[in-house]
Formats: sequence, C-alpha cells, structure tokens
Amino acid sequence: MGKKNRIKKKSFWKRVRFKYKLSFMNESTLEEVWGFRLSQLSAFITIFAFAIFLIAITSIVIITTPIRNYLPGYLDMEVRNTIIQNALRADSLETELNLQSRYLQNVSAILSGTVTVDSIHMSDSAAFITADYDIPRSKKEETFLKDFEEEEKYNLTTLNSTPLIGEGVFFYKPVNGVISSHYDAEIQHYGIDLVAAPRESVLATLDGTVIYTGSDPEFGNVISIQHKNGFSSIYKHNEMLLKKIGDMVVAGEAIALIGNTGKLSTGPHLHFELWYKGTSINPEEFIAF
Repeated sequence: MGKKNRIKKKSFWKRVRFKYKLSFMNESTLEEVWGFRLSQLSAFITIFAFAIFLIAITSIVIITTPIRNYLPGYLDMEVRNTIIQNALRADSLETELNLQSRYLQNVSAILSGTVTVDSIHMSDSAAFITADYDIPRSKKEETFLKDFEEEEKYNLTTLNSTPLIGEGVFFYKPVNGVISSHYDAEIQHYGIDLVAAPRESVLATLDGTVIYTGSDPEFGNVISIQHKNGFSSIYKHNEMLLKKIGDMVVAGEAIALIGNTGKLSTGPHLHFELWYKGTSINPEEFIAF
C-alpha cells in the first residue's frame, strides 16, 4: 500500500514538472519560428506572480490617486473631516464678510453725511452710545443747592477738604469679562486681567485721545489713551487695534478686539491698567467689574 502511494507521488511530481514545448511554425516551410518549454508548475508560478503584481499595481494606483474617493466606504472619515473643516472655514469667511460689509456701509454713510459719527452704534455693534448723565434739576433742587452752598460757604472743613481721585468721573467697563488676576503692585502687576470671548470689543473707559498704539513682544498689541483730570488707561494683549495715535475717542467706544497676543498671554483676555498722574491705581476701586 505504501509503495503504491510513493509511486503515485512520484508520478504526480513528474507529471507537474514535465515540460511541454510550445512551437510556432511557418505554415509554408514548416520551419519552427519560435518556441519555448513550459511545465505545469512553472505556468502556475508565472500566473500567480502576475496576479500578485497586478494586485500590487492596482492598490498603488488606488492609494496614490483621487480614484480612492470614488470607492464606496473608502476614506469616509477623511472626507467627512474635510467637509466639516471646509464648512467651518466657509462660516468664518461669511462672518468676516458681513463685518467688512457693515464697516464699509458705516464709512460710506459717514462720508456721505447720512449718519453722524456718534450714531454709528446703530449699524455697528462694536460701538456704543455715550451716556448723558446731565439730568435736569427741578426748582426745589436748585433752591436746596443754593441754601446748602450758602450755609457751607464758611465751613473750614469743606474749604480744606481735598477731592477724592475720580470723584464725579464715570468709568466704562473696558470689557464684559471675568477677572482672572487682580491688581498687585508688589509683584509689578499694575492692572487686572479680564477673561472674555475672542474678538469681543474692548471699550474706552473715558473720553480721551489715543497717545500710543503698537506691538510689544510680551504684551502683544497695546493701545493707550490719555484722559482728562490726569487719568490714562492702557489695554494690552489685543487681537486688533481699531484706533491710531491722535484719534479722539468717547467713553464706551470700541478701540480694539480681545486677543491672545504676546508672550505673557495664556488665553484670550484683556490686561487693563488705570493710571493717575503717572501713578498706577487699582481699577477695581473705580469700576464695578
């Protein structure tokens, strides 16, 4: 039984490895033009190698060319992420175009005289009305004030009293935000840090004149305003400055946009400083944040 199996195996390998000759002959002269020898084993190996080569070439073409995008289920996540990113870019671009269009409309209206500079808040959300706090007095109030002034005319304590810093001055909040770092002159932190949404409007705290605009490596984009009565204010880490040196600003007017510029900035916020006659003061003592 074992001998028969060995004979069958030998005959099988002999049959597989036996070479056949394929010849091409001239029909007229019966002369062999071209021929080659080929066994069943070599034919199988050749066909298998050709199939592997064909699969490899097809895979390379699919991976390295845009054809892969047309195959169902292939790179769905990549395509989806690309679509989402493009949608976000388109939305941001549309927002920027709307802001730019609104700005150009405001400029055109001002140049044409159809709208005054102080009423630009109606078409630009980055500006605000300057509040009028001069409330008319009644006759009773006028009489009371005259009597009071007459009684206090010779009051020595009244004559010698020194007015408090900021008395009678109304300060605007530079931005609606949360205080992340308080004023501390001992560590040379001469202002407060207000965390706010990126690109939110930064407002002038008082009427005044812009005396400095520029970029600092540590504090980013900085703008400084000189106010009356010896006050000055400084705004740091802005994304964009909306005013230039020499511009007159009113309290509550947009002067910059919240940003994250400068080496000392760790996120979108405003570093706000308030100075009085060359000395830094704590803004929280004058403004309710």
